[in-house]
Amino acid sequence: MNKDRVEGKVKDIAGRVERQAGEWTGDAKPQVKGAAKQAEGKVQNAFGKAEDAAKNAVDKAKASKPPQRETDSDEAVEVEGDRRSRR
Repeated sequence: MNKDRVEGKVKDIAGRVERQAGEWTGDAKPQVKGAAKQAEGKVQNAFGKAEDAAKNAVDKAKASKPPQRETDSDEAVEVEGDRRSRR
């Protein structure tokens, strides 16, 4: 979980509380501000989830990459020589 997901969730909850308080009191201004804050939190949370998914995909790709065998240049020449002599 990254910073954007945490902050987004906090904004979402704070917006819900503010919106609900506005509904209980019948005041439209807190309702609108709360709904806007809630939407902002949802967007930020979704962005954080996308970042986490991208990071996990990169980590998974790096982990599944097969190890490359290093060859010495002398060994490659020796193999070349062996191929020529077999022809």
